[in-house]
Amino acid sequence: MAGQRKTFNEINITPLTDIFLVLLIIMMVIAPLLDQQGLNLAVPNMIEVQDEIKDSKLIKVVVTDEDKYMVDDVEVPVSDLANMITEQAQENTDGLLIMTQDNATHGAVVKLMDEARNVGVTNISITEY
Repeated sequence: MAGQRKTFNEINITPLTDIFLVLLIIMMVIAPLLDQQGLNLAVPNMIEVQDEIKDSKLIKVVVTDEDKYMVDDVEVPVSDLANMITEQAQENTDGLLIMTQDNATHGAVVKLMDEARNVGVTNISITEY
C-alpha cells in the first residue's frame, strides 16, 4: 500500500477571501475620487422645448446631418464657434440649446459643447431638431 497516494479533499478559501477584502478596500478608497464634476445636462421634452424657445433667451445652434453648425439659418465655421457663442452669450444669457438633426455625429455635438464650456456657458440642453 505504499504506492497509494492520499487524496486532497479540502479547499482553503482564506487567501481568496483576503484578496476580495483587499479589492473591496481599494474600490472603497477609489470610488469617491471618480466623482468628477461634469456638465449638468438637461434633456427637455420636445413639447417643452418648443414652448421654451419662444420665451427664453437661449443660444440656439442646429447641428446638421453634415456636421455643420447653423445659427439663425446662417452657417458658422468650426473656427468661429467660440467667437459666435461669446457674442450670442452677451444677449442670450439663459444658456445654449443644441438642436441636432437625425444623422448628426456625436463628435460634432461634443465639439460644440466643449467650445461653449470653454467660453463660460454652463447651461446646455440638447434636443432633436
